[in-house]
Amino acid sequence: MSDLSLPTDPEARREKLSVLFTEAVPHNHALGLRLDAVGEATATVVMPYADVLVGNPEAGVVAGGAVTTLIDATSGTAVMAALGAFAAIVTLDLRIDYLRPARPGLPLTAQAECYKVTRLVAFVRALVHQGDPSMPVASSQGTFMRVED
Repeated sequence: MSDLSLPTDPEARREKLSVLFTEAVPHNHALGLRLDAVGEATATVVMPYADVLVGNPEAGVVAGGAVTTLIDATSGTAVMAALGAFAAIVTLDLRIDYLRPARPGLPLTAQAECYKVTRLVAFVRALVHQGDPSMPVASSQGTFMRVED
């Protein structure tokens, strides 16, 4: 990919960043993550419910590791949206509060906002829910660092 800048049109931006999920990060593709929307500094990603993601077979609850990956991927995408370009970034810190178990059988939606970008560090907050943002499954606060060439 020679042009690393992102288009300003929201749908074109979403389409270009979707490459991140299928080509650059195969793990996201394996989890079924789908980039649903991208704003100027926001991202929304949906993870469909799947039996292979269940951490407790008796309860049918999605494993925390899958939720962590969902949050990390969504937050990183919000950072790239804020930067307006593809960029090599790494997660410095990701604090997650698990607020309640996810209901079995329903997809999880993560919404992230990159609210501050400095020369090297970006700050992001995110929420995971199952259709109602006022009843979150998890919330997070994270920092991401740009890797300069």
